[in-house]
Amino acid sequence: MQTIVQTVASSASSRRAFMGRTGTLSAVAVALLAGKDAMAQGMAGDTSKDVSILNVALGLEHEAINAYQLGAGSGLLQKPVLDVAVRFQADHKAHRDALIATIQKLGGTPVMEKKLDDYAKALKADTLRNQGDVLDLAARLELGAINAYLGVIPAFGNKDLAKVAGRLAADETMHYVLLNNALGRPLPAGALSFGA
Repeated sequence: MQTIVQTVASSASSRRAFMGRTGTLSAVAVALLAGKDAMAQGMAGDTSKDVSILNVALGLEHEAINAYQLGAGSGLLQKPVLDVAVRFQADHKAHRDALIATIQKLGGTPVMEKKLDDYAKALKADTLRNQGDVLDLAARLELGAINAYLGVIPAFGNKDLAKVAGRLAADETMHYVLLNNALGRPLPAGALSFGA
């Protein structure tokens, strides 16, 4: 179990830090990600940095999709929990699809998804022994995603553009809270628990 915690903590840390390492998205990229193509057409700027940032986010969504796949295929999840995991995976697929579309609209090439075995090795899936281990892995990945998406919101002066990152963070927060509830963990201790 300690190995799982260390691996997931490392992954969560990379999710939190990815925006700090790569910078912030331009208004063009965020407008496209929000599905506001008309707004993006009136904006100008170099989008190569945006493509790099979005590809890091896309890589993290690929990881989440595959983590849920590993959990679903493990045989360790009971039926109602399995249904929820599949639903959360579908949310991550929607995030992935939005990121891919935005990267392509910016003229970039989306980062490719790795093989499931590569994710299994990176996440040490062979150490998952029960439903609690699977849920703990998913909860930690979701917490990392919350912090990563919340980390970009302050960079946006336009409230409509910040809304996209907020919506993504809201999805991840819903996942995290429900996973923690399934693990029997208490709600976060106080207000302003995420994004710090």
